[in-house]
Amino acid sequence: MITPSFLEDHISQIPALQLLVKLGYTYLSPEEAMAQRQGKAGNVLLENILEDRLKAINRIQHKGQSYHFSPANIYQAIRGLREMPLVEGVLNTNKEVYELLTLGRSFEETIMGDTRSFPLRFIDWSNPANNHFHVTEEFPVERKGSTKTRRPDVVLFVNGIPLVVIECKRPDLHSTEYGTPVQQAISQHLRNQKPEEVPQLYIHAQLLLSLAQNDARYATVGTPPPFWSQWKEGFDSAQPDDTAALHALKNTPLATEKKNALFADRFRYVRAFFDQQEQAVMQVHEQDQLLYRLCRPERLLEFVQRYVLFDAGEKKVARYQQYFAVKGTLERVKHLQEGRRTGGVIWHTQGSGKSLTMVLLAKAIAMEPSIRNARIVLVTDRIDLDDQLYGTFKSCEAEAVQARSGTHLAELLHEPKARIITTLMQKFEAVSKRGQVVDESPDIFVLVDESHRSQYGAGNARMLKVLPNACFLGFTGTPLLGKEKNTARKFGGIIRPAYTIAQAVEDGAVVPLLYEGRHVVQEVDDKTIDTFFDLVSEPLNKYQRADLKKKFSRADQLNAAEQKIWRTAFDVSRHWKENWRGSGFKAQLTAPSKVAALKYKAYLDEIGMVSSEVVMSPPDTREGHDSAYEETNDKVQQFWKGMMAQYGNEANYQKNIIQRFKSEGDPELLIVVDKLLTGFDAPRNTVLYLCRSLTAHTLLQAIARVNRLFEGKDFGYIIDYYGVLGELDQALTAYSELSGFDEEDLAGTITHVKEEVEKLAERHAQLWDLFKTLPNKQDPEAFQQHLSPQDVRDQFYDRLSLFVRTLKMALSTLDFLKTTPEEKVERYRRDAAFFLRLRVSVKMRYSDAIDYRQYEAQVQKLIDTHIKSNEVLQLTEQVNIFDKQAFAEEVEKVEGAGSRADMIASRTKKTISERMEEDPVLFKKFSKLLEETIEAYRDKRISDLDYLKQATRIMDQVRTGSEGDEPANVKDKEVARAFYRIVQETVKALDMELDGARAGAIAIRLDELVNAHRIVDWTRKSDVQNRMRQAMEDYLYELREDGLELGFDAIDEILDGVMRVATHRYA
Repeated sequence: MITPSFLEDHISQIPALQLLVKLGYTYLSPEEAMAQRQGKAGNVLLENILEDRLKAINRIQHKGQSYHFSPANIYQAIRGLREMPLVEGVLNTNKEVYELLTLGRSFEETIMGDTRSFPLRFIDWSNPANNHFHVTEEFPVERKGSTKTRRPDVVLFVNGIPLVVIECKRPDLHSTEYGTPVQQAISQHLRNQKPEEVPQLYIHAQLLLSLAQNDARYATVGTPPPFWSQWKEGFDSAQPDDTAALHALKNTPLATEKKNALFADRFRYVRAFFDQQEQAVMQVHEQDQLLYRLCRPERLLEFVQRYVLFDAGEKKVARYQQYFAVKGTLERVKHLQEGRRTGGVIWHTQGSGKSLTMVLLAKAIAMEPSIRNARIVLVTDRIDLDDQLYGTFKSCEAEAVQARSGTHLAELLHEPKARIITTLMQKFEAVSKRGQVVDESPDIFVLVDESHRSQYGAGNARMLKVLPNACFLGFTGTPLLGKEKNTARKFGGIIRPAYTIAQAVEDGAVVPLLYEGRHVVQEVDDKTIDTFFDLVSEPLNKYQRADLKKKFSRADQLNAAEQKIWRTAFDVSRHWKENWRGSGFKAQLTAPSKVAALKYKAYLDEIGMVSSEVVMSPPDTREGHDSAYEETNDKVQQFWKGMMAQYGNEANYQKNIIQRFKSEGDPELLIVVDKLLTGFDAPRNTVLYLCRSLTAHTLLQAIARVNRLFEGKDFGYIIDYYGVLGELDQALTAYSELSGFDEEDLAGTITHVKEEVEKLAERHAQLWDLFKTLPNKQDPEAFQQHLSPQDVRDQFYDRLSLFVRTLKMALSTLDFLKTTPEEKVERYRRDAAFFLRLRVSVKMRYSDAIDYRQYEAQVQKLIDTHIKSNEVLQLTEQVNIFDKQAFAEEVEKVEGAGSRADMIASRTKKTISERMEEDPVLFKKFSKLLEETIEAYRDKRISDLDYLKQATRIMDQVRTGSEGDEPANVKDKEVARAFYRIVQETVKALDMELDGARAGAIAIRLDELVNAHRIVDWTRKSDVQNRMRQAMEDYLYELREDGLELGFDAIDEILDGVMRVATHRYA
């Protein structure tokens, strides 16, 4: 029986290759793939295969005869793809390549004296079998400006073009610094796309995969880490389950010849392992599912051609719910029934990419060959979405036309050449009110955005009069009310699968929403106010409390209605300042009227704790005027006049403030009335202060403003001052505001914050559980030594971050402060202070780079607000050991010889790793010596003081880059010293003797030859490197005449080492 393995090859890479071969890919060894690239690591195309397929899939049809493209044009097609310039960056170049692959390229050919342009395809999208699919592993790609390479684990080729790049990781490879295995794989993808890395590979790649056996994600070029997605199938009863087919395929043995090819070279040593594994039933893992569902040839071609978009400077690929919604809708509308196509409503919860689904469906309909004369009308109420729809249809050879007015829309509907029309709802309504039939074709598709839900009622009826046989497809981000479902059934009902709020939260497509009712602050009872004030001002000293009490009493001078606004504004200000200010997040406040919005703005400015702006629609110009001859004194009119004077018009006013709100600076809070409760995405928007009554869809749309993903954002927060959902202690449909919905449709919409706060005690216990074996819990040194193993530190950092973030959340809620005994709250604070101080000490001691940047703002907020500044040392950037004074000062902060030695050793170890390529022989020796010293201390074979002395001595040697035993002729020549050690190590391996001074002279001459051939950007020019290498090779060969008999292998070894060092030293 074999022992299971966690090696990357065994558990992720080879299983991926096996499954891909079973899916129809032909395996190429790294050597075979390199041969297809003419031996050039800078070229990523398998050119022989590409040339063969271009000839095979392309024919010129001319006057009833079929002709081949000329060899010159085939060559030009390959050259154009190979030499695609990277001037405008990876993403823009990738877009050019995508258009080339999906649209092809035209070339002039002269046939029988007739010269014309004919289209040449790189891929036959319609007939997958006409293409050739290959897979290789450890694919070396030369970095820009370097001879070094990056080696993606697996690359998939279609007709010799690298369409898919895959990174594989062991599932147990968790790291606090670099994250989970899949996060590490994603990080590699993002690094390799940089201009100085291997962008020439990623300009061709359309799909990127990160695999770690039981976790697997996909994305495309430029996708930030939070947006890498999982793929699911069979998640809805309407979806076929492919699990059985995948299980059967995985357990089908590879054909002998395919197995021989895969295990011929690098993997020969593990063939027995996998042969034995085949004898048992193998389980299907996440990575198998992702490979099967996205990379089987026919699915891959369909996905790349139809489900990729470039939008506003970003490249996007469909998530699984978008793919199946589009595919399911397309199947539904293909067939005519009684002269019409069946429409319906697509329900994808807000924040999950509903607008992208709309565009993808329009693209799919436009590309569908069975609907030859399709015309598409996209109707939305958002100017920005209407604008966004432009430019997305180039890959399907169709241009969108934007309707300028209702009249222009009517003209476009009459014009058959206008295949894709985008318009605003009000323009469509202007046409429909005329009541005349514009077009009776069943090949018109009207895609209507949700915000005007008239597609379920009278509005839809009016549209039907204009386009009586059109197919209507509605898009909604919120569930349908019961009465809406009944109406929607007449037009096809909900198109399955729906994508609910609960699914989106589970997938990580949106963040969960937490609710806190704070309407208690609206009560004017003095006792209630005093209790509330004591709670919110608890962290302050008596002088600060007195100052705030004075400010708070300002409300007593106002009438009841204004008191309510002032007290709410005060609590919003305190809540923001204590919990969110400086975090990079933003907030929104919903006001009941324009007048109230301006009062909130005035009071927030007066209190001075949060910067804010107001966005509203224009006021009714008939209001606020006493006389036609007098200047208005109405506050709303005055505000609007001021905004128009500042920004020029309504569009500029809204655009400017929204853009600033989306960005990092002010305003921190946006005050809205009805305008912008929906209609724009701001991922930083994290807190919604609910200060008005909202019902049904408006309520759901408003709270979804804060569910978008953003770095460091765990939740979106709904702070309810109006009592819309009371204490949220009943089913959502029990509230009159949401009574028209089905309970199952609202599952997962919102959770009371106390459910998350209740996890605090458990997370506190889990943190302490790491130290349960410590006999002396009063000794900080014991805690630090207990955390010496990396895996224990990883757990500590994870659990502490979770505990601190939960504590911060708890301390922001009135319910927690009211119901939790003061001594318990103080224990949490005290423990947080201790463990945060321990975190800083341990980080310094072991030189850890903790990758919690996204959460540091939250941690710092807790320290600033709830913990005394002298209780916690601040995390700072690590000082380089070469900055002697600063590093010595940092070491002085650490108590104890053992702790100081650990800090010096870990920082020196990190420096060695960073500088390894500058002098590999020396730094490998230092690395080994340092490891032996650390091991001796851990085994208690040397004392704390000896450990400190030895670690300091090694650090000093690393600083000088010398052991002190180099010959005099290279002592002051840093690069020559590195060459000297390369020469000596090579000669020593041959059991030969070489005098130190002579070895030094050889090193100096090699350095002179390198410098003699160096020019600007020499590391980017292979011809310069070749001349440099040849000159050194001639010199080393001539040393034979002086008695130094170096073989060709030894000469190559020296040259490889010298070139590697020179590339780093002289770049």
